[in-house]
Amino acid sequence: MREDTSHSNLHLHYTIMCEDVRIEINHKLSLMGVFYAIQVPQLPVTLLKIAILNHWSGEGHYLSEVRILTPDRTQPVAVSPPAPFEIPANGYADNVTIFANVSFGAPGNYVVQTLINSNVFAEHELTVTEPSQPQAVVTAETVH
Repeated sequence: MREDTSHSNLHLHYTIMCEDVRIEINHKLSLMGVFYAIQVPQLPVTLLKIAILNHWSGEGHYLSEVRILTPDRTQPVAVSPPAPFEIPANGYADNVTIFANVSFGAPGNYVVQTLINSNVFAEHELTVTEPSQPQAVVTAETVH
């Protein structure tokens, strides 16, 4: 993950990719189908829904955008419109971006970018593979 530090008061704690995010009656978020990579029977493929959750701390008013770029970074696969959000003093904010009908034409490491005030703030990799392709499996034994 690459993170821009020019917004010294703003901190991105995590980005989670999943199939859906729901707000429960107690105002907690429920994440459905969390993933770090997409493996499909064949490409091209169109996914009905992809949700990107960003969890922020800091303070202030910001405009957030999320975009998914092709592995060569030349074409956007999905682009969200700018969405305003506010972080209260000593608080946090969750920003959820939902994309519908996202098409992936080829295997590779797609780039998920989070922009703040039209500047790239962070990038994450989203690997798209077919079963015939080897996929690196990353595991972590650390529990916090």
